[in-house]
Amino acid sequence: MATDWKEKIMCALECQRCRKALKPADERILSCYDHEAICMECKKEEEKRPDYEKVSQKMIEQCSIDLEMKQSDPGAYCYCHFYPYKC
Repeated sequence: MATDWKEKIMCALECQRCRKALKPADERILSCYDHEAICMECKKEEEKRPDYEKVSQKMIEQCSIDLEMKQSDPGAYCYCHFYPYKC
């Protein structure tokens, strides 16, 4: 689990996939593939990939293992892959 994920998602100035500029009021979300902040349009495209279900399930499983070892979910890291945030 990345320790700098909050800064990545909350302070991302652009989508890491399409490079679209992100304003503070724009929603952003972490990719299930590379855990980078992406815009909601790119998230919709990510969800259309044929392997998305498998990749997202694996991400949830790994996140659960990581959290179980730490016994906490600081700032809801796992949820940031499925629920958008704004700055």
